[in-house]
Amino acid sequence: MQNPERNEIRSILQAAKTIAVVGLSDNPARTSYSVSKAMQDAGYKIIPVNPMIDEALGEKSLKNLKDIPDHVDIVNVFRRSEFLKDLAEDYLETTAPVFWTQLDVVDEEVFNQLTSKGRKVVMDRCIKVEHSITQP
Repeated sequence: MQNPERNEIRSILQAAKTIAVVGLSDNPARTSYSVSKAMQDAGYKIIPVNPMIDEALGEKSLKNLKDIPDHVDIVNVFRRSEFLKDLAEDYLETTAPVFWTQLDVVDEEVFNQLTSKGRKVVMDRCIKVEHSITQP
């Protein structure tokens, strides 16, 4: 498993406008909330995907990826690694070009499956950190 180079990650983040966040919490003390808030503050539209909450960051939460009516540029995952196989199946039913998992969320089989289908995959990287490193 090899993540894209930093230049490619920079390009991904510069081109993206909408990020669906799977597992986004409505609790400001949670990492998913603070990371997503930082990305929202940086100008990205955030779509929460979590069946356990009604909304987060002022946006209505959706039950799953299949419920997203609009185009999404990045699917950012805040779920444990054991959930990635099922999430990857749902993800492949979307048109989102990038599947991104947060720190310590890794599944090499899912990585290979998605990249073999022409999707970009970034695993085990914090999108907020990558954004701060790669943006001018």
